[in-house]
Amino acid sequence: MSQPIIKIENLSKLYRLGEVGTGTLSHDLNRWWKTKVLRREDPYTKIGSVNDRTQAAQKGEHVWALRDINLELQEGDVLGIIGKNGAGKSTLLKLLSQVTSPTTGRIRARGRMASLLEVGTGFHPEMTGRENIYMNGTIMGMRKKEITSKLDEIVEFSGIAKYLDTPVKRYSSGMTVRLGFAIAAHLEPEILVVDEVLAVGDAEFQKKAIGKMQDVSKSHGRTVLFVSHNMAAVKALCKSGMVLVNGSQRFEGNINDAIDFYQENNALVLAENNHWEFGNNAENDNIRVTSIKITPLNGTTLDISSGVQIEIDFYNKIKDITEDLTFEIVTKEDILVFHHGVVFAKDRDSKLGKHKITAVIPPDVLNANTYSMNLIFGQSQRYVLFSKERICAFEVENVAIGNNMSVMPGVVRPNITYTVNRNDQK
Repeated sequence: MSQPIIKIENLSKLYRLGEVGTGTLSHDLNRWWKTKVLRREDPYTKIGSVNDRTQAAQKGEHVWALRDINLELQEGDVLGIIGKNGAGKSTLLKLLSQVTSPTTGRIRARGRMASLLEVGTGFHPEMTGRENIYMNGTIMGMRKKEITSKLDEIVEFSGIAKYLDTPVKRYSSGMTVRLGFAIAAHLEPEILVVDEVLAVGDAEFQKKAIGKMQDVSKSHGRTVLFVSHNMAAVKALCKSGMVLVNGSQRFEGNINDAIDFYQENNALVLAENNHWEFGNNAENDNIRVTSIKITPLNGTTLDISSGVQIEIDFYNKIKDITEDLTFEIVTKEDILVFHHGVVFAKDRDSKLGKHKITAVIPPDVLNANTYSMNLIFGQSQRYVLFSKERICAFEVENVAIGNNMSVMPGVVRPNITYTVNRNDQK
């Protein structure tokens, strides 16, 4: 078997919460001597807890952002790294990209590595797009002649030709991501590392980027590590997957099996009768959400043809503002189905006290699947007053309609009617 292009052995990263340093100069010097010069473990590191974000941090507490990660990748492998926010995905990519150093363990990587970790990472804001292309290529070890030969492809792919000689600090986040990805994908790295930043781009660019990564891996045998919450994108691009939970490696294998493992272990809890009562976990100084109820618009079963009625009870705590409510419906694969909002009348609906709002999703829109809701209250459609993600999981069941008795692919399932006109010629 050939030598792996990436080999990770017992990789761990420990962070100390709160204050930095041991508290005394002598201890700080001793730590520096042991860890940096002698390459030994930190003598002042206590045994850390797992990285569970739901628990409050204690003063001076240490947490393992990553713990005992082992991985081997061959040339041409495309790995999807899956996990909830805070699972350690970005930390792993930063360690691979040498943005930060591991606490224990080691990483061996062969060849040039291009990383796209955060919007603007690796760019100098005062330099133009053109200058940043050359700077990034030089950092990767490429000669000016090599970079120049790729310049036209990079500019065309990024779609920022008009602003190529404008300082990057004047770019929007979308333009920055476009240029960053174009540089990373076209400067012929042996290893391409891409974090969730592609979500900043529009749908057209995301599709274009996924296609480019597929081309880089299949046609050129490059190795790709891809982090995303979009399971559809991960499934389309990756051959294998690794699931991280609180910094630990819980699963590694085929991408379909990895996604199934992730979804089963992060299953949304369906409330009885699709009715949720909230305590102080849905409240701040502006808004208090007391309950959400999801019921069929027609009939007694929440299915494809029934439609969905959503009732939200809440208290408004701010007087005399123009308030608005936005809700998003997302699938269990974290695919956004739609985003919709309503603005309340200032003199009527935005008064202090209790309110109820009822929203209706028409029949024959949602396909059979498990969905959840993102809820955002705002002021003047500019300022966020309250938000809560992935709440109120509900299931839309499949129904038998003609020949559509089986579970159908897709996010929406409209009831489309057809008219066939025959033109018989003798």
